[in-house]
Amino acid sequence: MTVTDAPTLWLTDPQQRAWRAYINGSTLLFERLDRQLREEFDLSLPEYEILVRLSEAPQRSLRMAVLASSVSHSRSRVTHTIARLESKGLVERRACPTDGRGVIASLTESGWGCLMAAAPMHVEGVRRNLVELSSEADLAAVGRVFGRVGEHLREQ
Repeated sequence: MTVTDAPTLWLTDPQQRAWRAYINGSTLLFERLDRQLREEFDLSLPEYEILVRLSEAPQRSLRMAVLASSVSHSRSRVTHTIARLESKGLVERRACPTDGRGVIASLTESGWGCLMAAAPMHVEGVRRNLVELSSEADLAAVGRVFGRVGEHLREQ
């Protein structure tokens, strides 16, 4: 029996409700956070996340491949996002000094300033639209579940 010949194991009603609630809620949350960042700081949520990852790295710099992996995006998508951030003066790229093939993305002082200005509003949005609506146990469960989902999908 091939995978296509196997009978479909449909979701139960509670599983279907949970799945649809996740899809709806996460889509609305990401759209809201993205819209706030765009309106106030001319940043998309993916751009903001890249600024965060660079800010947390030593010397505020990462190889592009490492950056792509850290945000779970394709290298191509990260390259396009970095190009937009570079055109805004928030990030700069340079050749890797150790091997010449790799490219390093670095947060500029302007990028650091933009991130420091945007972060309080973003965190407040996450708190108001997720954290304050959840119990500590629910948040811990979300973290556990999607931690496992991320590990599972990265292994494939």
